[in-house]
Amino acid sequence: MIDREPGRIWRNSPVDAILLGICIVQFAGTIALAVLTPDGLWPRLGSAILVTAMITYSVLIVNHMFVHQPWFTDQRLNALVSLMNSANIAQSVQAYQLSHVRNHHRYNNDRKRDGVTADLSSTYRYSRDDDHAPLWRYLAFSLAASAREFVGTWASLRRLCGVGPAETTLLGWAARHPDRRAAELAQVRYDRLAHLSFIVLLAVLSWQWLLLCYLPAVAAAFTWVNVQNYYRHFGAEPDSRYANSVSYYSRLYNRLTFNDGYHQEHHLRPTTHWTRLPEVASQYQERLDEAGRVVSTVPPVVGFLDTGRIDRIAQRSSATRATQ
Repeated sequence: MIDREPGRIWRNSPVDAILLGICIVQFAGTIALAVLTPDGLWPRLGSAILVTAMITYSVLIVNHMFVHQPWFTDQRLNALVSLMNSANIAQSVQAYQLSHVRNHHRYNNDRKRDGVTADLSSTYRYSRDDDHAPLWRYLAFSLAASAREFVGTWASLRRLCGVGPAETTLLGWAARHPDRRAAELAQVRYDRLAHLSFIVLLAVLSWQWLLLCYLPAVAAAFTWVNVQNYYRHFGAEPDSRYANSVSYYSRLYNRLTFNDGYHQEHHLRPTTHWTRLPEVASQYQERLDEAGRVVSTVPPVVGFLDTGRIDRIAQRSSATRATQ
């Protein structure tokens, strides 16, 4: 239970002001790049790389923290942050919250049943068998899904970006209580309007930069986000509460990413504030060790560099069969 003192601004901790500051810097920085990036291959390439890094970090770290634990006690302030961050990550933050919290964390990267997965981001979803899909296949299908969502956001302009009756998946994730459901779907609309308005602003500032830098950067960022999700779960055991995701415990990485490496701990306690995830690791240490889970040797966004993971998974499977 969170103690909401009268006049208190921050829902959990004032340290979340750092995350808010990163959001503001990204928003202003993107506009500055659109205005100031000179013509030429190398300046535009550097600009696109920087935008890719900002969007990737914002989706994986900043907004991931926000959708689980909104920063303010005042929901109006949280709604404003959602608008700004929808511009920052090129998608509705509220829609991301619904899909991530109510779909991914409900089904935890599940395996196929009757040929489909309940978790729409599952690494098993696009496989031709019952194993993880190959990385390239997962990335291709996931990027195609993101492209369809992007097009769908523009198509929703004919209803002022409201959630339409054909968007059954999103409607299925929305709250059942009428007031809360109305608020969530309204926030999706406002987020979409903020996202599209930001794109129009960038086009007015420099349509060349939008086409040659921003849009390719969005596609690249979504790809890196999917790489991260893939290696956060590749080799994990969906049916085990203590081994259904992959953690990475580098101190430097976790300082730079607000303890994002404690991903198994995050799946155990999704509503725990990022500052307390190391406490969750200590609390469940014995059970985590007994689960025979996979721990990454590299950050998940470059998980393909963890070349020994397949061998560790095989050793774990052999040990499990021997025990049985």
